[in-house]
Amino acid sequence: MKSGRFIYNLLEGDFEILVVNAHHLKTVPGRKTDVKDSEWIADLLQHGLLKASFIPSVPQWELRELTRYRTRLMEERAREVNRLQKTLEDTNLK
Repeated sequence: MKSGRFIYNLLEGDFEILVVNAHHLKTVPGRKTDVKDSEWIADLLQHGLLKASFIPSVPQWELRELTRYRTRLMEERAREVNRLQKTLEDTNLK
């Protein structure tokens, strides 16, 4: 299990968690600091202006991870086949 999902699951029962895409947040004008950013985000949250990102359920998340792993395995297999074909061509065996 990846650390991001683990932290979310760990805090999920005790807190109301809202995962927000940082791209959707406007930056605070002026000099940027963590304090100003956190105040700005808290203000947006109080006014209901933050849209929560989709967090899949654990079974759906596990299925996605399995699918991604299968894709990586298939890509690695294709790379190995290409390496073998190149080696056979370079040695005039193909």
